[in-house]
Amino acid sequence: MDTLEAIKLLSARYFEETRSIRRHIHRHPELSFREYETSAYVACKLKEYGIPYRRIAENGIIGEIKGKGGGKRVALRAELDALPVQEETRLPFASIIPGVMHACGHDVHTACLLGAGRILKEIEPELKGSIMLIFQPGEETLPGGAKQMLEEGLFEESEPFVVIAQHVLPELPAGKTAFRKGLYMASGDELFITVKGKGGHAATPSKTVNTVLIAAKIITELHQLSDRDAPAGIPSVLAIGKVTAEGATNVIPKEVRLEGTFRTMDEKWRSAAHERIMEITTNAAKAMGGDCKVEIRKGYPALVNNPEYTEAAARFSAQYLGNEMVEDMDIRMTTEDFAYFAMKYPAVFFRTGTGMADKKLHTPVFDIDEEIIENATGNIAWLAYKFGCKPLVQ
Repeated sequence: MDTLEAIKLLSARYFEETRSIRRHIHRHPELSFREYETSAYVACKLKEYGIPYRRIAENGIIGEIKGKGGGKRVALRAELDALPVQEETRLPFASIIPGVMHACGHDVHTACLLGAGRILKEIEPELKGSIMLIFQPGEETLPGGAKQMLEEGLFEESEPFVVIAQHVLPELPAGKTAFRKGLYMASGDELFITVKGKGGHAATPSKTVNTVLIAAKIITELHQLSDRDAPAGIPSVLAIGKVTAEGATNVIPKEVRLEGTFRTMDEKWRSAAHERIMEITTNAAKAMGGDCKVEIRKGYPALVNNPEYTEAAARFSAQYLGNEMVEDMDIRMTTEDFAYFAMKYPAVFFRTGTGMADKKLHTPVFDIDEEIIENATGNIAWLAYKFGCKPLVQ
């Protein structure tokens, strides 16, 4: 039996347990940087599978599978954290933690990586390269667990040849995978703007500095930033998602707070846009007699997939899943802290379809077709095996 068939056989054999792992993690979600029980559960599974591991960045877990030598070091990453979302799926394994839910599929990623680790451990004698299993905390919250792990010496002992991660995608048919070479996801910065003026009675506008009107002008001008100022061909998004104006029908508040996001795919324009955001908000406030304080919290960088290795990964997935199950995909303006890995090492971040387009990520009803877990697990193991070979085989 060749290695591909062996991986398929093992993925099918361990499917029920891998699914049960997903359900356990889904039922017991934990927020970013608080993944204490999830981390302990992963460590317990690695120990059960005979995979040595170590801790990093408090809740991070690194498993290690060593081949017979002569190959390359491959790193596989999954996330541990959940979101502050109240689940509404009514699944028998729905979250038992009020206001916390695995609404982004990290439970699926972690289960698949554990399953892949078990498979790779079983075929360890066939491996040439070594495999790192990275279970990362805090993907959903700045500054991001990937950054923290790297700063604490994740690859201090030995650097990887490639870092690979999968992420589920509801819009993609069940079990299909999708890849994009080069730029894929945006950088993401958080905007916090406080508009200050002179509050007072709405019936006496001459005696107030209307913070609500100033905020409205700022919002309007900021939303034109991408169309008016962004260089041609560089995708950009600016949106204000939260406005807090604690006045009343006849009260102008002395302060209005705005919160939003700015996203793009070019670092030079990103820096220039930050300056323009400061100028727009400050000038708008001063022109209307008010004042403005702006805080820009710089978030994750843009995610860039290594073109050569992404093309190879798509080819390898086609070998495992079939040509019809592999697609190209367009850019996305969402963010992902896997970008920190991609800044330092050749990286492949790809998507696996969940088959439930109406149950989108980051919503209370998010769910997957669990049948995808079998092939998703096997595909990750296959990618690790193929990339671990030396030289990189076709």
